[in-house]
Amino acid sequence: MSQFPDYYAILGVTQSASQDDIRTAYKKESLSTHPDRLYNVSPAEKKLATERFQAVADAYYMLSDPTRRREYDSLHASKASSERTADSQSSYNFFSQFFGGNSADAQAGTNQQPDAEGVFTDVLEELLRPEVERRFPWWGYFGAACGGGIGFIVANVPGAMLGAFAGNRLGSIRDAKGKSVAAVFNELGGSQKAEILRALAMKVLGSAL
Repeated sequence: MSQFPDYYAILGVTQSASQDDIRTAYKKESLSTHPDRLYNVSPAEKKLATERFQAVADAYYMLSDPTRRREYDSLHASKASSERTADSQSSYNFFSQFFGGNSADAQAGTNQQPDAEGVFTDVLEELLRPEVERRFPWWGYFGAACGGGIGFIVANVPGAMLGAFAGNRLGSIRDAKGKSVAAVFNELGGSQKAEILRALAMKVLGSAL
């Protein structure tokens, strides 16, 4: 039998961690392990990073839900410390091996290993929104230019200032609501993704020191 994945150790928290503690730990670990932060690496290194990122997503998926966490804790308590491991490989067969019969998720048909990018999406939205909006304010600029031009025609310089402000605000709404941050992020090139994720990781990890 494969070793039991210690999801608390994978996230770097204790068993008494609160839900906020778990979410904060997930933010840090998912940013530091995301494969898109790596480029010009070997396929083997990319594979290891992907496995680690998946294990972090598995840990958050399991521990962020109170029902899943209770089921996991009962199994965790039944394992000796020597049977537990933070190695990412241990998570691969966990859902089918330990939750295949009597868990609520198994009965609902949702006991398969979660999609790591899907688990990451809500945190990505939260962390990347100001970063992406700062990089892509196209509609805000366009709205300011158009509003300023119309305002100048109507009321010279004061009208231009008011029109530019109104146009910028409307454009900013389009920037923020036209696409989700995750959708914008997924359209970026690999180097751009890596740059943004590294910057966010430094910000989040630095704030924890």
